[in-house]
Amino acid sequence: MSIDGKVYPGIIKEKASAQKQYDTAVSHGQSAGLVKITGRKLEQFQVSVNIAAGSGVTFELTYEELLKRRLGKYELLIRVRPKQLVQHFQVDVHIFEPQGIRFLETNSTFLTNELTEALTKVQNETKAHILFKPTVDQQKISPELGETLLNGDLLVRYDVRRDATAGDIQIVNGYFVHYFAPREMPVFPKNVIFVIDRSGSMAGRKIEQTREALLKILQDLRSEDRFGFITFSSKVAEWRSSLLEATKENVESAAAFVQTLTASGGTDIHRALLAAVGTLQRAEELPERSVSMIILLTDGQPTSGETNVEVIQENIQKAISGKYALFCLGFGFDVSYKFLEKMALSNGGIARRIYENADAALQLQGFYQEVATPILMKIEMQYPDNAIEGLTKTNFKLFFEGSEIVVSGKIRNELDLLPVEIKAQSRTSDLTLKEEANVKEKEQVFQNQSYIFGNFIERLWAYLTIQQLLEKSISAQEDQQKALEAQALELSLRYGFVTPLTSLLVTKPSEQPQAELVNKPTEADNEKSSSFPAGASVRKLSSRPFGKIYEDDLDTYKRSSAPLPKNSLATSRIQVGDDLVVARSHAWWRGPPKLPSNGPRAARITPEPGASVAWHAAPAAAKDPKGGAGAWREAPEPPASARCCEPFVAGRWRALLLPGSNKKLLSPVVRTTGQTRSQPLANEYPQLLLQLPAQNETICLNTDGQAQSSVDLLSDPEQGISVTGNLGDKMNHFVQFRITYVNPSVQIHVSTDAVVVRHNDETTRLPWTESATSAVQGLRLSVEKERSLTMSLPDTVTVKISFIKLPDDFLGLYFLDTNHFSDNVSGVLGQLYSKAQLENKPSVDQRDDERLLSVSGSEHRVTRQYKKDYRLEAASDPVSCWSLHLTS
Repeated sequence: MSIDGKVYPGIIKEKASAQKQYDTAVSHGQSAGLVKITGRKLEQFQVSVNIAAGSGVTFELTYEELLKRRLGKYELLIRVRPKQLVQHFQVDVHIFEPQGIRFLETNSTFLTNELTEALTKVQNETKAHILFKPTVDQQKISPELGETLLNGDLLVRYDVRRDATAGDIQIVNGYFVHYFAPREMPVFPKNVIFVIDRSGSMAGRKIEQTREALLKILQDLRSEDRFGFITFSSKVAEWRSSLLEATKENVESAAAFVQTLTASGGTDIHRALLAAVGTLQRAEELPERSVSMIILLTDGQPTSGETNVEVIQENIQKAISGKYALFCLGFGFDVSYKFLEKMALSNGGIARRIYENADAALQLQGFYQEVATPILMKIEMQYPDNAIEGLTKTNFKLFFEGSEIVVSGKIRNELDLLPVEIKAQSRTSDLTLKEEANVKEKEQVFQNQSYIFGNFIERLWAYLTIQQLLEKSISAQEDQQKALEAQALELSLRYGFVTPLTSLLVTKPSEQPQAELVNKPTEADNEKSSSFPAGASVRKLSSRPFGKIYEDDLDTYKRSSAPLPKNSLATSRIQVGDDLVVARSHAWWRGPPKLPSNGPRAARITPEPGASVAWHAAPAAAKDPKGGAGAWREAPEPPASARCCEPFVAGRWRALLLPGSNKKLLSPVVRTTGQTRSQPLANEYPQLLLQLPAQNETICLNTDGQAQSSVDLLSDPEQGISVTGNLGDKMNHFVQFRITYVNPSVQIHVSTDAVVVRHNDETTRLPWTESATSAVQGLRLSVEKERSLTMSLPDTVTVKISFIKLPDDFLGLYFLDTNHFSDNVSGVLGQLYSKAQLENKPSVDQRDDERLLSVSGSEHRVTRQYKKDYRLEAASDPVSCWSLHLTS
């Protein structure tokens, strides 16, 4: 980083050591900031910067990326969002592929006829150059307006020629990389079971997008495939008791079933996966050479049945026994990604996060397309033992059409020829493919390519080795895990990689103490919160692939006291190496400074010290799910040996009851009468909802509290959290909540108008009319436009507030992760989380629709009723609950 003409280089350090040095700089009273650049890949960067007021700062970042081949092509994505007219704007992409370029295409989300003239492409057999250099006039929306057309993505897609059946080998400075991607082979028939979460948290957009994706996936099934559906919430149900062939009639029947999917209840992942394994084990007359796989889609953690994730992982791995591949898709950020990732990697599959964006259905469909065409299985890549060392992974369970296997290693001895032998099973036969690479000829190929780093294959080898060591550590035992992480750390430090174990630290001399820290969390760390700086104009950053840091993101940190001028030359220089560590293509981009705003709804905010606000466009409102035809069948119980041995532990939706400890719980005035309805009507919302810990029972609570008077709902001194609420004067529902955290010292006032965050005498206002996120020293707040507010802190209960729009707006409160509550939690809600038990005592003049709720030694009669569920985006499914009335 260059500050006022002086260059301060970054160094890679072990993460804890770098963090300690960074914290020391912060403790000296400096401002601090964190840029979190997230993409749809496992890698992402967080950048913390401290910039003195009035300083001129230039960030110079070089990054290297291994382009992954998906669906038959490599893709380079460049974000083009300068947010202003730029005097000198240029994007350069250089591609060099010794095998030859099979096809090359460019696309963009913003190109007009005028801008198309600014895009040029030159290509020969092995090289290509793409230049995008619009003039200021070409950038304008119209001659009269000073606004820019550049607001979107520039995409470059290509693939290489593959004449050699055993793949292509590249060699530089004694290291080799072997790319293997066979084409046009017969596809194995698939035996696939879709295991779909339909618990309450999937309601609304998620279940709607899931239905949309499954309908398209059904159309992609091949006639020789066999398939089945298992859906689960607190209960597990099979669509059919056995796999069906993908005939036209069966696909149409399945499509009708998919249309009926709705969401409610808990999450019994364990029994659902065991049911899927049982279906595959019972399957008869499957093709001798076929691929069996289970695709799990869930958005939460196990809350019903067996909830111990280690027990679930162990039982599923034992049941599968290496016979099937398990792919786990985590929908959103409430899911435990580490749990899914370990389970998938232990069973020959992969895990993938599905982001809750408008294109979630396309993400689901895209993932299926990647695994829909298995063409090889049991692949072994063999190299001479006496001449090669440090080989990366060489055995692969499956290979899918359109993907690529990459193996790298070090050539130990002087070799003239490097022999390669590949053994695999195809649909029709066992294969043995052989290839020999002339070492000297291969080394000559890259000698004259000056824009590619000379040791890029060695660094590619290190990158693959680190990545695979970390993957192995996920499912390893504790001692082996430490050894694998130690090896990964040593390589990360030696080659200067920012990994989950290291950080990049930039420090100034002691007389000017400042530090910049770059971290690279894992995908699972997306579920954790992060902190942002005081006084910084921060916005939600665009999605980025691994390692990409762009000027429009870094420029959000320019000081508000000295804004950068428009029409200026670039103050940041970004070298975008699309595959420099890899041999897949290379591009560099020099762009201008950008204004700190993004998306159709952008705002500039100065948050309180230690906090930040990130704004982004809200997604479209979800539609109510539509019904349809379909058939349900209860899944058989798993065998006793595989069944979980613990009772139900609290469900995912843990809502709330009401006021302070001096209140009494009374039985409801209204009792349910008449016949039970197959689809009960629910005409009203309760004031509060609570799921009792360790019981699959929900409590609906109403109170006769006075309007505008503050009601003490919950207090847990060990968790450092308290919650109060106020009822409205026009309706008998809550319209205000106040949540107070002790560490960090933050108070959040939530009303039907806005969310107001107070910290260190500073105030930040988040209106319901925009989606936004804010972070205060680890406490993360996320507002979803006119829907919900989520407050989360590591190792603490998560507080969620739903915004309900009726003729008169009101708020609904509930908790997640309530296992974090201490035994000292108090208040009416608190005592229910620690000292409540719902009991069935028929001998005490009790009707079938009544129970006794025991709380702190007192018994209260409750009655079964059906209410609207404010926890769901669509309230078409009522919640069955035990109704209470609270009075003073």
